[in-house]
Amino acid sequence: MDTLSDQSRSYIEIERAIAYLRKQAMAQPSLSEVAVVLGVSVSHLQRTFSNWAGISPKRFLQFLTKEHARQQLRQSQAVLQTTIEVGLSSPGRLHDLMVTTEAMTPGEVGALGQGVTVNYGEANTPFGRAMIGWTSRGICNLAFCDDGCEAWIKELAAEWSAATLSSNDREAADLAQRIFAKPSLDKPLHLLLRGTNFQIKVWEALLSIGSSQLSSYGALASAVGSPRAQRAVGSAVAANRIGFLIPCHRVIRESGEIGQYRWGSDRKAAMEMWEAAQSALVE
Repeated sequence: MDTLSDQSRSYIEIERAIAYLRKQAMAQPSLSEVAVVLGVSVSHLQRTFSNWAGISPKRFLQFLTKEHARQQLRQSQAVLQTTIEVGLSSPGRLHDLMVTTEAMTPGEVGALGQGVTVNYGEANTPFGRAMIGWTSRGICNLAFCDDGCEAWIKELAAEWSAATLSSNDREAADLAQRIFAKPSLDKPLHLLLRGTNFQIKVWEALLSIGSSQLSSYGALASAVGSPRAQRAVGSAVAANRIGFLIPCHRVIRESGEIGQYRWGSDRKAAMEMWEAAQSALVE
């Protein structure tokens, strides 16, 4: 596997390949066809995929089919419901072991970060550059940046308008290593959640969807006790400010369609495929 810097550079090509394959899914294009579209050799594309995901392009692309997605949904629904029923302390899932959460109070939200220092920085990830924001109490933002992170930094500043903002790319890079390269069960990441009670309930339920598992909006709504509130659940998923760590990318449509994503549906597909590949490596 490449370093995060290498993976970040490779991601641009990977995303273009995924975008093309999604558009041409019915035609089942070969690897050589994809290589021609990208303007690279087959061997280069083979090497890029293998270094980025850790498995061959052929195996990787199997994870991109709707049938695979629907199969994953069927396998994951019961798991999600059981996990919600018995609580987030259940064993066997990635995120509840490496992530802990704390919700801000309405008073803290209203204070707009007065007296708080919010650190932020840019870092490489397997899905391109990202902006990470954090306070002494935990990570509060993780956004992926296609054309620079300035817009996301401005959004962070607006959310914490009374706080002191401090740039720290070095610590952001260290956090990215802990998130994407070296998750630690001994030193879990702490997240600081800022949202309504319903949003926080949905985000905490998202943490119960294990790595390489998928859920539908309907299943997620049922899991939080609001089976008729799929639209509200969808809005809560879309409002998530902490990409990847709160895995809203694992929620898809019942049809197997990827659906929308705050940081682009092709990136969402890439995340799902990357996680499936990581799981395949340890099978």
